[in-house]
Order: sequence, then structure tokens, then C-alpha cells
Amino acid sequence: MPYCEVGKTQNAVDAALNNGIQIYYRTYGHGPIKVLLITGLAGTHDSWGPQIRGLAGTDRANDDETMAVDRESDGANNVVGGIEVCSLDNRGMGRSSVPNKKSDYSTRIMAKDAIALLDHLGWKKAHVFGHSMGAMIACKMAALVPDRILSLALLNVTGGGFECCPKLDRKTLSIAIRFLKAKTPEQRAAVDLDTHYSEEYLEEFVGSDTRRVILYQEYVKGITASGMQSNHGFEGQINACWRHKMTRAEIDLIRSGGFLVSVIHGRNQLLGVSTGCY
Repeated sequence: MPYCEVGKTQNAVDAALNNGIQIYYRTYGHGPIKVLLITGLAGTHDSWGPQIRGLAGTDRANDDETMAVDRESDGANNVVGGIEVCSLDNRGMGRSSVPNKKSDYSTRIMAKDAIALLDHLGWKKAHVFGHSMGAMIACKMAALVPDRILSLALLNVTGGGFECCPKLDRKTLSIAIRFLKAKTPEQRAAVDLDTHYSEEYLEEFVGSDTRRVILYQEYVKGITASGMQSNHGFEGQINACWRHKMTRAEIDLIRSGGFLVSVIHGRNQLLGVSTGCY
């Protein structure tokens, strides 16, 4: 299994705090262009399926044995101008470690996890994409190591705290309660769809089925494969989002980094993520 042991690639102080923490990741494709994808709250590495296929040209991971045999037979190990993509499970979710203490979760701590992963992979620089909580992590990462960022893409990012819930109305509160109460992949998939997409988008037909039917099946499959998030992981990641804040000094470091910054957002927003912009 591809794991990065965080403490092994960090300085003595961070290594002591992160002793035993493992970050699960997968890489896809090959080439000199490196792209790191950081997912949002309760998401896993495979939440980026369409983006991985679009960038790497495949959604079969490099550590897959069949894929390795195919590469050896067709010489695909050296792809001129190709893209290598890495997607990870943030701490607290999926196959990565799940610390028990809330203090072990912050966007800064998780940014250091991502930097440790770059070190583990031997990537000196990378294009960094972050979604929602992952975009908050990406911001911290860019402020910590601006010299290692080739470009920064922030999808549905917020400033943390109350900005994670920009619109407090009956619909938002209902979705938040359903999210907290979801105990099965089916319940979680249903609330995820209402959180991530607009009703108009979900009810449009694609062939004989609506997008809601198609996406629901994909979400249930993905959540079942990764497993429901534990209480420790969920509370820790929520704590990280709530406490997230970018200082003026950090913003200035990003602005002076000399790399392109893209901010992508939907017209309407629920619980810190966009609706209907996918």
C-alpha cells in the first residue's frame, strides 16, 4: 500500500508530534509535470476521479500490478510532456491515520502532511489543486513553501469559521443536520448530492436517468469502498475548517510567490461548497 510516514520527512519537532501518522496516497500517469490534488471535508483520494482521468489520461493507479506490466510492455515509463497526478486521503479520513485529539487537526498541520508527501515522492515542485477544506490546506501549504508551488487552484475555498456556513437558512440547517446524522453510505450519498449540486442540475436527464440517480450510485460505491468517516476524523476535520484563518503575512507570502493563483466558485453555496458548478 502506498503510504507516506509523515514524521520521517519532517524536522525533529514536527516528527515528534507526528510519530506514527501515515498518509495514504495514489499516483496516476507519468511525466515531468506534477499535480497534487487535495480533497475536502470527509473526502478521499478517489473523490477526484474525473479530474485524474482528464489530467493523467487514466484512473488506474501506478501501483496497480496490471498497470505496471502494461507500462513495461509499451514503454510508458517515459512520457515526454506527460502529467503525473497524486491524490491523498487527508488525516482523519479513508486509509490515512485518524488521530483522536482535535488538536492534531488544523489546516496548517494537514498542509505539512502534504509537504511531507511531496518530499516522500521526491517532487521538488508541483501544481496544487485544493477543493473546499482541501483549498484551505492548499493556501497554508503555499504560504509555508511558496518556492515549491508552480500554480495554485482553489475550488470553493472559504476563510474558515463562520464563512464555512455563509447562508444560515432552513435549507442549510436541514442539510447540516442530515450530514451529522448520516450513518450509512446511502444516507451520506443522499445528503452529499444535496450539498454539492443544485436541484436543477440533479434533476436533468442524462440518457434515461437523471444525474441524481447516476451520481447517487457513484457516491454510494465510493463511500462504501472508503468506509464511513469515524467520529474522531469528522470532528477533527470540522475543527480544522472552523479554526482556519489566513494571516496578512501568509497572504503576502502567496502573493509574492510568483505563481498563478486561480479561484473557482459556484454562484450559490451551501456549507462552504458550491452548488451546480461541477
